[in-house]
Amino acid sequence: MVRHVILWQFKDELSAPEKEAAAAKAKAELEALVGVVPGLVSLTVATNPLDTSNVSLMLDSTLESKEALAGYAVHPDHVKAATYVRSVVKSRYCMDFEF
Repeated sequence: MVRHVILWQFKDELSAPEKEAAAAKAKAELEALVGVVPGLVSLTVATNPLDTSNVSLMLDSTLESKEALAGYAVHPDHVKAATYVRSVVKSRYCMDFEF
């Protein structure tokens, strides 16, 4: 099994309502990938960081294998969702690990 965790920070120029709308859209599009992308076991997007956080969004997903992760990366539905997310964030941090 592989864990794929991503942390994003919204662009500074987005207003609070724009950030809220972007978070909701990212969550809906990414969580909809479960059952669509082969090998994607689970995926959750957290959109409500505490004030002590320095990121805006977190994706926490589990995939069956490194091969499934590679397939997820290029799956058309994931590419579409990721393209949207990239349009509203200024930074991305990723950690993948086997467990």
